[in-house]
Amino acid sequence: MNHSDKDVKGTTTVGFVVKEGIVLATETRATMGSFVANKNADKLFQLSNTVGATIAGTVSHAQSLMDVIKAEISLYEMRNEKQMSMDSVAVLTSNILKSGQYYVQTILGGVDRNGAKLYSLDPSGSYMEELCTSTGSGSPYAIGVLEDRYDENLTLDEGKKVAIKAITSAMERDVYSGNNYRLGTITKDGMKIYTKEEIAQIKEQI
Repeated sequence: MNHSDKDVKGTTTVGFVVKEGIVLATETRATMGSFVANKNADKLFQLSNTVGATIAGTVSHAQSLMDVIKAEISLYEMRNEKQMSMDSVAVLTSNILKSGQYYVQTILGGVDRNGAKLYSLDPSGSYMEELCTSTGSGSPYAIGVLEDRYDENLTLDEGKKVAIKAITSAMERDVYSGNNYRLGTITKDGMKIYTKEEIAQIKEQI
């Protein structure tokens, strides 16, 4: 597939494992070259009760990919009457990406019977299990914060502050990242996506 730079510029997402589960965060700017096409693009998705994902790449491809994964997880869990493991979700996503239809980089995070797990996947379908990762054009700035402040023994509350700090750093330095925040956490009890008001309160504590 041939893609112009306009397809892939933009986005900062982060994900990491903490004591109680997973923290995922993104900003909300979508760009077409130097043009800000959308100030409130959704780059954080809930795929099941205990699985979430962030996306970077072509928006239409990303939305379609998330819909397919969500449907496949739901179908698996209805048929088998049990939770799909994070390893299986990662393999499923890898196989879909290998079909060549999606120009998307994604972070998958979730909690299953083996605990919290995080995976990063690129458009070719290759995947790696991670403790902490970032994607998108602003990721070099976010990684700088994560390398300084991330520790797998962080509490959920501490992790939320680190994630917002990392996204803020990227928004201040990367012109293709900006506008607003999206934040989600996943524990054995499920996934929570935070409101703008809740995120504002977290920012005040940083």
